[in-house]
Amino acid sequence: MDIRTIDDGVSVSPQIALDDLAGIAAAGFRAVVCNRPDGEAADQPTFEEVEAAARAAGLQALYMPVTPGKVADADAEAFRRALRDLPGPVLAYCRTGTRSATLWSLAQARHRPVAEILSATKAAGYDMAGVVRRIANGGKTPTDTGDASYEVVIVGGGAAGIAVASSLKARMPGLEIAILDPADIHYYQPGWTMVGGGIFDAEDTARTMGSLIPKGVHWIKSAVAAFEPEQNAVILDGCRVVKYKRLVVCPGLKLDWHGVDGLVKTLGRNGVTSNYRYDLAPYTWELVQGLKEGRALFTQPPMPIKCAGAPQKALYLSGDAWFRRGVLKDIDIQFMNAGGVLFGVKDYVPALESYVKKYGATLNFFHTLVSVDGPAHKATFRVAKPDTEATEVTVDFDMLHVVPPQVAPDFIRVSPLADAAGWVDVDQATLRHKTHDNIWSLGDVMNAPNAKTAAAARIQAPVVAENIVADIRGHAPIAQYNGYGSCPLTVERGKIVLAEFGYGGTLLPSFPKWLLDGTKPSRAAWLLKEQILPPVYWKAMLRGKEWMAKPEKVTARA
Repeated sequence: MDIRTIDDGVSVSPQIALDDLAGIAAAGFRAVVCNRPDGEAADQPTFEEVEAAARAAGLQALYMPVTPGKVADADAEAFRRALRDLPGPVLAYCRTGTRSATLWSLAQARHRPVAEILSATKAAGYDMAGVVRRIANGGKTPTDTGDASYEVVIVGGGAAGIAVASSLKARMPGLEIAILDPADIHYYQPGWTMVGGGIFDAEDTARTMGSLIPKGVHWIKSAVAAFEPEQNAVILDGCRVVKYKRLVVCPGLKLDWHGVDGLVKTLGRNGVTSNYRYDLAPYTWELVQGLKEGRALFTQPPMPIKCAGAPQKALYLSGDAWFRRGVLKDIDIQFMNAGGVLFGVKDYVPALESYVKKYGATLNFFHTLVSVDGPAHKATFRVAKPDTEATEVTVDFDMLHVVPPQVAPDFIRVSPLADAAGWVDVDQATLRHKTHDNIWSLGDVMNAPNAKTAAAARIQAPVVAENIVADIRGHAPIAQYNGYGSCPLTVERGKIVLAEFGYGGTLLPSFPKWLLDGTKPSRAAWLLKEQILPPVYWKAMLRGKEWMAKPEKVTARA
């Protein structure tokens, strides 16, 4: 038997044999549903035979035949009612299991998010791309044919999305572009570390989305449910369909707060905070100001994450504040890092280690946060060092700065655009999708092996814009991305180690070494972070002014 679990109450399988029924009952099932018409193949048992064998095994059996390729809305509704009325768990079967999985998907459409349904069926080995519009439409066949259509559709109105829209408009002012994003507010997320360090005000990191959408670009204020790349279509929540000639995918990462047991219910209280949320970064500074003694934990989850240096930036700015107040000697700082190194590019490690020493911080590698008990002020970590058996350790804390696990959004991970790991599958130089020639991706959700930072998106946006314009004009890609990313590591108030690097950890400094040596802490880098980069973000990057971001030309490959 090839039984595939969809959820706790329903599994599906290909055609079962009569002598399988006893084993199905032994596996804990209480009912079977036949979705295959009698006589579809010469070797299948009739439902009457299946029902008799099921009854003998103590199972209920229901006959709900569906013709291949013709799952009607009424069939899905009948299946929903059957799941409600039958004792569970239920095993549904047809020739391959696809009809049963389709019925389950449509039956669940009014009760679960599209991405959750697609994820469950994908995990069971069934691709529901052919009925995604019906799932998005509550399980019913859509009747709306008034789809919007644009030359370029951009999924995501964050740094990457607005920057690439502006870069495209700068090159082709008449281009019809739409940005899909449900958010009302756009955030300058690189500023949240500074908020948590008492340097920026949170309000200065937020602008209304409407004020930033480039002139002439359509803003569709809706979330994406799914993609239909073969039909050049994006399905929105509510089953509206937006068609495109070319698509850019850059919605940003999903912060998986629920990935740590107990975390959500204690965030913002009990000394638990995070600079990865706009509303919590001020609480970080409040805790830093209030702590006079005790233990402060700073966590870093497994990669990839937004700005790999941000978890330790919080540590350094907190340590500096305690140092300046003269209480550092009474505070035990612990850095709990799921990885095995302090920073992925070795050239910057010596400078960072000197600050670890200055603040008396203890480095705990291969420690992944798995649960938090806020009221008890305890955090539990899974310790998985190489070549040793994993263990768990629980640590008391007075302050806990958490960086949550991070993944691609659900609608990306289950889409036809994703690779096996759930990231948009692109050529790392041209940022064009490896399978679909009219799709590009940039920012945090694509699978190029670069740092996920706003600085990276600033360089990627002109590359994507150049290559889309070249494609419109019938040419091959002309621009390439070298993996550039920047991480201004705020090691103390007034000094920064400016890490700039590309693919493979290659150093890619923006300034000559005599002016700014990024491997050493400097005041100049601090002024860049504090005073120059925010205006560059708001007034240049998001407006298509590509200062120090001219795309590299494609070079011939051997």
